[in-house]
Amino acid sequence: MINALSSKRLGLLRELVPTASTFGLLVDPTNPNAQFETADMQAAVDLLGYKLMVGSASTGSEVDRAFTNLVKQRIDALAVAAHAFFLGDSHQLAALALHHRVPAIYAFREDAVAGGLISYGGSLTEAYHQAGTYTGRVLKGDKPADLPVQTPTKFELVINLRTANALGLEIPPGVLAIADEVIN
Repeated sequence: MINALSSKRLGLLRELVPTASTFGLLVDPTNPNAQFETADMQAAVDLLGYKLMVGSASTGSEVDRAFTNLVKQRIDALAVAAHAFFLGDSHQLAALALHHRVPAIYAFREDAVAGGLISYGGSLTEAYHQAGTYTGRVLKGDKPADLPVQTPTKFELVINLRTANALGLEIPPGVLAIADEVIN
């Protein structure tokens, strides 16, 4: 089964780079979700008959190496996994993608604000609101084990037109129309 989020990110990359056939995925191998995200993206890529190259990094210097290795493998576009480590390195990732001229999609709005091309994922603001609500419930006596696991309910698509212009990409009107935010 393919995670809908991986398919959506791959679909957005395909709309931005219609000639793409080899995709990169950057994951943090220390993140417990890395294996699942890799499998989901591999399934999405396989379904469409494309190739996936995976880069792993859990430190700043590893990010540089992983990026360089992915570029050597001639990726056409890159998806950066939704790991907190990468959110902390948003500026570095955006600068590397621009330097290597690799269109990249990120998981969080903050990545596009930091200079990334495009982001699609759950809203961190909404996640923090949900965490606050749960904290309040626990403080009022609810048992944490009795609270249901929640998944994101609000997703954001953010496009950075400055980065698109720097990469020489024209954002299709249909993608611009569904964007929650466009950075000029």
